[in-house]
Amino acid sequence: MAELTEFETHRRRLWAVAYRITGSVADADDAVQETWLRWQALPEGEATDPRAYLTTVVSRICYDQLGSARSRRETYVGPWLPEPVVARSPAPGSPEDRVTLDESVGMAMLTVLERLTPAERTAFILHDVFAVPFPEIAEVVGRTPDSVRQLASRGRRRVREQAPRRSVDRGEHRRAVDAFLAAVMGGDLDGLLEILDPEVVYRADSGGKVKGAARLPVVGGEKVARFALRLMRGFDPRTMSLTVRDVNGAPGLLFRDPAGGLAGVFAFTLDGDDGRIVGIDVVLNPDKLRHLDLDTV
Repeated sequence: MAELTEFETHRRRLWAVAYRITGSVADADDAVQETWLRWQALPEGEATDPRAYLTTVVSRICYDQLGSARSRRETYVGPWLPEPVVARSPAPGSPEDRVTLDESVGMAMLTVLERLTPAERTAFILHDVFAVPFPEIAEVVGRTPDSVRQLASRGRRRVREQAPRRSVDRGEHRRAVDAFLAAVMGGDLDGLLEILDPEVVYRADSGGKVKGAARLPVVGGEKVARFALRLMRGFDPRTMSLTVRDVNGAPGLLFRDPAGGLAGVFAFTLDGDDGRIVGIDVVLNPDKLRHLDLDTV
């Protein structure tokens, strides 16, 4: 049986690979667990390069998951967003608990990756994010190394075309989120219009399970601002909270309504030129928040 300590050395990387390929915390957890079971069954010394072997195994499991996931998402009610990873904001320079803080794990980027084919997504993530050689990726997707090179190139091109411009630094991102929070809590329409880009897009993922959630994107600074203020009319500070938390490695917001059994996670995308908010992605589907311990984050 292969060594447990060797597997634990690579667990963090395996989860990071799995989450980026699937966009699902639950699927990533399942993939890492299945990889562990296969590792346990492997005779000791069978894998000459454990890191490469484990990365190939977890990637293949996730690649297989993508096919069924795409068919489920075709019938999904409303916009589909990735399952968020939420944590208390870390001290500057400290490692985040489960996700490496980079552009590849942001909600906006993960949403763009949904538009790639499973093979393009897997090849792009493994090569461009984790520097896995093409021959090893070929084993994952069942293609030739040259074909995988083309898959990664197509994925890279589509990401460049569709991904938002690189976000601002963490401090400026936090200031924008604070300004948004202050404006919505204060009912300040002008303050919202100042921090929102005129072409901002608001998307809510409720899976059709939350009454009143927008099933179509809301587009435009004034429309989004007025929509946000309408939502806040039902906010009761005695029983509800809206607090700044790290969402996929960047400052976002966590909404909690214990009495009503509701929760929501807000992720923000900012324009790298003027620091305005160009995207607000809100996950409300309770199935996608099940992994969160709302009492501790």
